[in-house]
Amino acid sequence: MELELLVGVAKTGKYATSESGDSVEVIERPHGGLSLVLADGQRSGRSAKLISNIAVRKAISLLADGIRDGAAARAANDYLRTHRQGKVSAEMVIISADLHTQTLVISRNTHCPVYVARGGTIQALTDPSSPLGFYTNTKPAITEFPFREGMTIVAFSDGVLDAGSRHSKQLDVEWYLRQFQQNGDHQAQHLSDTLLEAALRLDEGRPVDDTTVAVVTIVACSLPHKIRRLSVAVPLQRIPSA
Repeated sequence: MELELLVGVAKTGKYATSESGDSVEVIERPHGGLSLVLADGQRSGRSAKLISNIAVRKAISLLADGIRDGAAARAANDYLRTHRQGKVSAEMVIISADLHTQTLVISRNTHCPVYVARGGTIQALTDPSSPLGFYTNTKPAITEFPFREGMTIVAFSDGVLDAGSRHSKQLDVEWYLRQFQQNGDHQAQHLSDTLLEAALRLDEGRPVDDTTVAVVTIVACSLPHKIRRLSVAVPLQRIPSA
């Protein structure tokens, strides 16, 4: 029995904005494995998208060249700070499956926690970390876990953290994650969709901020062939005919 890595992402923009200011990319690592990068640009909409894209593109390009996660995050900070003269910021999370070390590596430059479920326990990673773009010598808070069947990692932007704030409510991410663990559901896309839908319900369908959920899970796999799959769903805006 081998292990399989599953990745699921669900995202939407702030209410009444044309574009989400969050950016998410997944890249294959040159020595095997994958890295997922989630960035939340300052403010929302198109201006935030430009900021988050700068951070994600720099990190992804370095990860694809074999640069370690911490170094990639620090370089993204320096690049954003130089490009925008230290006037804007982006929060970023990198989740990497490193086949060489057989570990999941989580690098945080965000005030949002990252939840890790493994062996029946749920841990919130909340070590202080600074956003990218403002300061020199900004480093990520890095945590590493060995591969384990049933492990689930949940990361999100602050649209999830602030969901329900208009009505003094808050999304209990840990409760949803625990339900999935108890039900033996390790489908990453199902969990990311469920958490995003729950956040939208708290905001009554009008998200207070750009909202993104990224989930990484490790499951048992008995397929005879090492098949890789990628599935993407993006809504398209219909352009009125002349």
